[in-house]
Amino acid sequence: MKRWLWILPVIILSSVIVVAFAAEKKESQEGKGLLRHFVSFKFKENTTPEQIKTVEDAFKALPQKIDCIADFEMGTNVSPEKLNKGFTHCFLLAFKTAKDRDAYLVHPAHKEFGKTLGTLGCVDDIVVLDFWNNK
Repeated sequence: MKRWLWILPVIILSSVIVVAFAAEKKESQEGKGLLRHFVSFKFKENTTPEQIKTVEDAFKALPQKIDCIADFEMGTNVSPEKLNKGFTHCFLLAFKTAKDRDAYLVHPAHKEFGKTLGTLGCVDDIVVLDFWNNK
């Protein structure tokens, strides 16, 4: 039984190495590219063009209100594949660091934008994805 006791320190050391490697990999991604924050909306069927324009304008205004946004793009789906599952509007923000993205998420202007969406009540679903763009 005692000859198996050596395995416990090996398991613990291996776990520490894996966690350290994962943290190092995350840090190594930061600074090599931009952190992209992808947001897509599916609007309810009864949504008016005016409501959609309000959402677009409010989202477009965020880069002027939040300094840590490094880049901003937006558009509507034009794919002929018909795989969008009702999602029509895409917004792509870029951040230089994860810390910048995290500051954006809690920024009062971002929270106000969320309130605007809630008040309008026209969004049926939202998809949000973040990824490192390591060109």
